[in-house]
Amino acid sequence: MAQTTEAPDIATQLPQTTEPRNPGMALDMDRVMRATANRSAIERRAATLPGRRSVKKDHQAAWLARAVSCIDLTTLAGDDTPGRVARLCAKAKQPVRADLLESLGLEGLTVGAVCVYHDMIEPAVAALEGTGIPVAAVSTGFPAGLSPFPLRLAEIGESVKAGAREIDIVISRRLVLTGDWEGLYDEMRAFREACGEAHVKAILATGELGTLQNVARASMVCMMAGADFIKTSTGKEGVNATLPVSLVMMRAIREYHEETGHRVGYKPAGGISKAKDSLNYLALVKEELGDRWLRPDLFRFGASSLLGDIERQLEHHVTGAYSASWRHAIG
Repeated sequence: MAQTTEAPDIATQLPQTTEPRNPGMALDMDRVMRATANRSAIERRAATLPGRRSVKKDHQAAWLARAVSCIDLTTLAGDDTPGRVARLCAKAKQPVRADLLESLGLEGLTVGAVCVYHDMIEPAVAALEGTGIPVAAVSTGFPAGLSPFPLRLAEIGESVKAGAREIDIVISRRLVLTGDWEGLYDEMRAFREACGEAHVKAILATGELGTLQNVARASMVCMMAGADFIKTSTGKEGVNATLPVSLVMMRAIREYHEETGHRVGYKPAGGISKAKDSLNYLALVKEELGDRWLRPDLFRFGASSLLGDIERQLEHHVTGAYSASWRHAIG
């Protein structure tokens, strides 16, 4: 029989809690090489989650509202314009129709951040002024991460200077695939230093790392080097966020916290477009990491279309009727 997961306390979500930053540590190769992953057990565990965890009615609405608060509302298109970004920011400030939020008692609900390319930082910062919603910028030659290293560092610096409070960097996948853990550590450490006060999310591009063991080891190295978040994907790979990969990364986060006392955030990105999928990820976070990670300072969804489906489900909860998906445009 499916178990009902207790609804999270949405009332405590704003202002966002701020966790002390992960300062990193010296590279511990013994600890890195001990990181392993049993694929069959991991996949079996992930496959049972949707059937074991079920939330209904008011509980489901509360969980979906929590998912909204943890979304990095994103536009990463070649034809982005200041006008499009302004519309996206308006949606970030009012992600769900005001009458629905009033019915749910959730006035003031916002998303976790707005994520854009460097050139769109300035209009995003202007549109979000006074809201407390941070602007995140993808950087370091996103999505491939193959531009010259000095340019990747310079790109981070320019985005921070432009007002980005979070930087989503991409690691060099070849360093993982060739087992150059020292090189990955040095690269991540340099990216963290270049970010200064801006928080850094390390995108592992897990769909290109070959094995779950590589995902586990890359997660640990990036945290040792000072990553504030570890993130699955750019959204541009053939395979993006999955529950098995998320399980591996969350367990790495849990181990790191147990060993150092520092909490590192988690961000699944790419391919999460349905409200029911967001519930599975939130349930996994609750089971593996605990309630403290169910806040936007330690958990984010990298998504855009997800918000539209969640709003549609919340409307159904309030009115009893489903509306057409086109009524819930993002930007």
